[in-house]
Amino acid sequence: MESLLIKFEGSENYLYYRDNFKYKDTFSMKKPAITEQPIHSILADRWSSRAYDPTQFVSQELLLSLMEAARWSPSCMGDQPWQFIVFNKKDATPWTQALNCLSIGNQNWAMDASILILACAHQNFSNNEKTNRWGQYDTGAASENISLQATSLGLVAHQMGGFDVEKTRQLFQIPSQYDLMSFIAIGYPLAIEKVNAEALAKEKEPRKRKPLREIFYTNQWGEQSL
Repeated sequence: MESLLIKFEGSENYLYYRDNFKYKDTFSMKKPAITEQPIHSILADRWSSRAYDPTQFVSQELLLSLMEAARWSPSCMGDQPWQFIVFNKKDATPWTQALNCLSIGNQNWAMDASILILACAHQNFSNNEKTNRWGQYDTGAASENISLQATSLGLVAHQMGGFDVEKTRQLFQIPSQYDLMSFIAIGYPLAIEKVNAEALAKEKEPRKRKPLREIFYTNQWGEQSL
């Protein structure tokens, strides 16, 4: 696959051309992580863009690939506590209902995504109904698998915590033993020349992370040695 990076002057942001799937002859934005140490390009390239192409729809083939990535996520005792509800924009009524469960701020950009996925975590183990305190953790890992697979396919995935939990639960009849964790918006990136000035300013904001020395201790709590 041919690719071309074009750096914004005075910035760490890039335009990115991908010659695969339907997204040919179009420049889209790429914002790779500026890391302290080398990491895999899929990890560095994954970021939560808000600029989606409303005219591009994710195919069933790619959607199934995202689902398969979640299916093979690790979980405590292999319990697989996650449950996902997929909303496809081609099925307009339920997709719109799901969109309307999001906060207004999220609706403003997620409306251009092709797919919305609701991630839910079972509160108990399936084999004995005892509390599974790792269920949410495992569901987060499965959701990250979706995001990374999306990145590898040239798609954008953005996880959102801003939504009305009770409205969503009632609307889609989700059992009480499931915790509603997040929505994931998935679609194709919008061509850079089509992103309006206000949105582009947000897209170009630098990615920030705490330094390694602040999040990893050695041997005991508070012992920094990196």
